[in-house]
Amino acid sequence: METLIQKFVQNFIENQRYLYLLRGLGNTIIITVFALIIGVVMGFLVAVIRSTHDKRGGLNFVNFICKIFLTVWRGTPTVVQVMIMYYVILVSVNNKILVAVIAFGLNSAAYVAEIVRSGIMSIDEGQFEAGRSLGLNYAQTMRLIILPQAFKNVLPALGNEFITLLKETSVSGYIGMMDLTKGADIIRSQTYEPIMPLLGCAAIYLVLVMLLTTVLQKLEGRLRNSDR
Repeated sequence: METLIQKFVQNFIENQRYLYLLRGLGNTIIITVFALIIGVVMGFLVAVIRSTHDKRGGLNFVNFICKIFLTVWRGTPTVVQVMIMYYVILVSVNNKILVAVIAFGLNSAAYVAEIVRSGIMSIDEGQFEAGRSLGLNYAQTMRLIILPQAFKNVLPALGNEFITLLKETSVSGYIGMMDLTKGADIIRSQTYEPIMPLLGCAAIYLVLVMLLTTVLQKLEGRLRNSDR
């Protein structure tokens, strides 16, 4: 027990090394939140474009661009995307957090788009006919009738994507940015004790995932209650 306490003090208390984890945690949360916003907004937009093309035709060029976007971002590793963004595309941008937000946001958008598109395509065609019978145009029917139902259907899958996004931000250290994992690695490099900082990092990720899971479960419960 004393040895465990000594290791804890050495890794986190001495020289205020816990600040590395706190700073990394703050950056991780910032990246996740803003990347999530980008992912949801772009993902829904791409999903509507692709589902509209599948149901009504047209939008050939825009749909083609969307398919290229999905193929590239879903077909390449996240860490490679982040490094290309930082070292090639956004090389003139000095804000590493902004680069990470854009990279992870675009990556998440690709997966959110396919999740939402599957939800839209699963809605019965009669729902579109019902919207037309009420005098709604296609855009109004999609916004008021189809998307709310699709969102309820795909919420569990979206929740898994959000959790995956949170954990994927751990590769931000490849561009020299201080995230939660990088903070633990800095502590490890100073104390030459890998177990304690890595376990601490894993514990923080676990708590974050559990909190996010709880929020999503409560949201699912409220949506189910609203259907009754």
